[in-house]
Amino acid sequence: MKDPTRHGPLLLILLTALATVAAGLSAVAAPASRAAAFDTAPAVASLQRLLPSHAGQFTLRPAERTTPGTDSFSVSGAPGAIRVVGTTPATLLTGVGWYLRHVAHVDIGLPGSSTSALPATLPGVPAPYTDSAVVPHRYALNDTDDGYSGAYRTFAEHRHRIDVLALHGINEVLVTVGAEQPYHRTLQQFGYTAAEVESWVPGPAHQPWWLMQNLSGSAASRVSARLIADRAALGRQICDQLRGLGMTPVLPGYFGTVPADFAVRNPGSQVVAPGDWVGFTRPSWLDPNDPRFREVAASYYAHQSAEFGPTGMFKMDPLQEGGSAGSIDLSTAAGAIQQAMLAAHPGATWALLGWQDNPSDALLAGVDKSRMLVVDGLSDRYLGLDREASWHGTPYAFGSIANMGGKTTFGANSAVWTARFHQWRTKPGSALRGIAFMPEGTGTDPAALALFAELAWSADPIDQAEWFRAYAHARYGAADPHAAAAWDLLRSGPYSMPSGTWAEPQDSLFTARPALTAAGSATWSPRRLRYDPATVRDALTELLRVDPALRGTDAYRFDLLHTARQALDDHGRTLLPRIAAAHTAGDLTAFRSLAAEWAAELATLDRLMATDSRFLVGSWLAGTDGWAANAAEADRLQYDARSLLTTWGDRSQADDHGLHDYAAREYSGLISDLYAKRWAAYFRSLERALSTGTAPAPVDFFAMDDAWARSTTGYPTTPSGDLHAIATSIAALPAQ
Repeated sequence: MKDPTRHGPLLLILLTALATVAAGLSAVAAPASRAAAFDTAPAVASLQRLLPSHAGQFTLRPAERTTPGTDSFSVSGAPGAIRVVGTTPATLLTGVGWYLRHVAHVDIGLPGSSTSALPATLPGVPAPYTDSAVVPHRYALNDTDDGYSGAYRTFAEHRHRIDVLALHGINEVLVTVGAEQPYHRTLQQFGYTAAEVESWVPGPAHQPWWLMQNLSGSAASRVSARLIADRAALGRQICDQLRGLGMTPVLPGYFGTVPADFAVRNPGSQVVAPGDWVGFTRPSWLDPNDPRFREVAASYYAHQSAEFGPTGMFKMDPLQEGGSAGSIDLSTAAGAIQQAMLAAHPGATWALLGWQDNPSDALLAGVDKSRMLVVDGLSDRYLGLDREASWHGTPYAFGSIANMGGKTTFGANSAVWTARFHQWRTKPGSALRGIAFMPEGTGTDPAALALFAELAWSADPIDQAEWFRAYAHARYGAADPHAAAAWDLLRSGPYSMPSGTWAEPQDSLFTARPALTAAGSATWSPRRLRYDPATVRDALTELLRVDPALRGTDAYRFDLLHTARQALDDHGRTLLPRIAAAHTAGDLTAFRSLAAEWAAELATLDRLMATDSRFLVGSWLAGTDGWAANAAEADRLQYDARSLLTTWGDRSQADDHGLHDYAAREYSGLISDLYAKRWAAYFRSLERALSTGTAPAPVDFFAMDDAWARSTTGYPTTPSGDLHAIATSIAALPAQ
């Protein structure tokens, strides 16, 4: 480079001034240079979305990795001039996230933000700070996410979640949106018409289970070619957004799922019927050892690459939650699946879920384990786990599924996380190579995401109590003794549930199928409280005492609502046994009084949830608008979104196989129009029986659920009501 002083001091002054101005411009991307390892513009764009009023006070600079495969960031700077250096665009955002939480003391969660509390000039960094990831794989999202988090979200919603995941250090994100497109195109090369494939693909809310080979669609649930194309376009936008930030889009790989009549259309093909999944007939499985499999897989990957662009990781789970392999040799089949992936994408990694009996010894015996990553869904659930022994040294990610069905709950086995992750990572011969944050639905528990993601950036064990103290400080934008007390109570209660049987908290009895002995909404959920309910009740009291100056943040409002909801749910678990006792005693007066109290609490719950648009059933259903090609499809999409929360399927799946209310939501509108009416009908039947001395008349709850799922009634999308007043009334309920 030429010496600028040879042209005189005026030029030097000018160059210096220009450099100074450039450093202070509105979060401008670093110019390309020999030192620049990547384009920072995507990170700058994310920062401008997340902090539109403060983005100009950050300078983002790229850095090359000093250790292969290890991401790191450094943060420094004076007030109003914060400098972040990182090894990827996403890691730059991770550095920004560290600054926001630990220096500016604000939070951007999933959901909830306190950035409205930021001062006009950002505070300086007391001393330069550098941090490095301790694992290369920082994976997020469950296979079920596009169903339970919302199949009808916009690109802006997906993009915001990506931005927030990057703030928390995530670098690999599962993308299933639009995954039907490669099937739609591939199967037309193997004897199917476009219309036949469209009838085989289920509605978007149920597609995750089709991709897992659990079920398929029918003519009654068919999707249109336009819907497939529109979802593929959205999926491409999501993938492009991830790639721009240096994050890996994890796409569904091909492991052999085909329609039941594939062998008829393609004579000589070896196809097996894997059986049923909770009342649904599984799609058929094309034997990966069959030469035809290689042809189908090659076509699938070619179409997928053309539609979604490149990636280096693919998610596949043969025989997920059971399923019969029939005559297929699972070891050689697994090897063929991996080889088909590698033929299309040399060097790619196969990610699969550690869940129940998967991955099996037979599957692992047939693969190159160095190209595998088991994303463990049970790391925090059971005792006595030895993943190195169970999976024969296969690389794996420490994972948790702390929410089932996207239910409206919070809490996790976080004390298990902070102890076990470090123990497993540092033990001799450890195969732990990452973390995997995999709630079945996101957007319900920002604290769980924040703590779990931080594991990947902590060389030492996290002090859980200290972490929650710092979280309380940042969550509402300033230190507050009542916020600190509230979060310490929540830490000791819902966030310190023990390992042994469950990873998720109990769900609500208000959303359960009515019964005096009801113990939970979902068939497969904890049957009793997993923590002392006094911790939540007292935390609510403390949150109500938080400084009024901090109550205007979105984060405070979200947490207050969520804690009040949980306190009311917990109270319901003491009220229902009292109703049952009055019924057993034949005390009609007490029964009527207590049943009226139950109805009043349901009404309070509906009013509480109405104060936030994120908890309106109208918001959930409004997402289907604009996706349908015609009126008939619009009705099918409404049913798709509604049934997922209620019946899940038909009467057989809902009642005989227990899927009803698996994804129950405490959403305003759904509470008043379905859950409250179910309980009212049930209590009327019991009251009539007590009055007449006859047996209670049975109530067809499936018929009620199905009628709601098939209706097209509109609901508000704008919140209403006084959150603080309603939460105060819940805090005043007497402890039982």
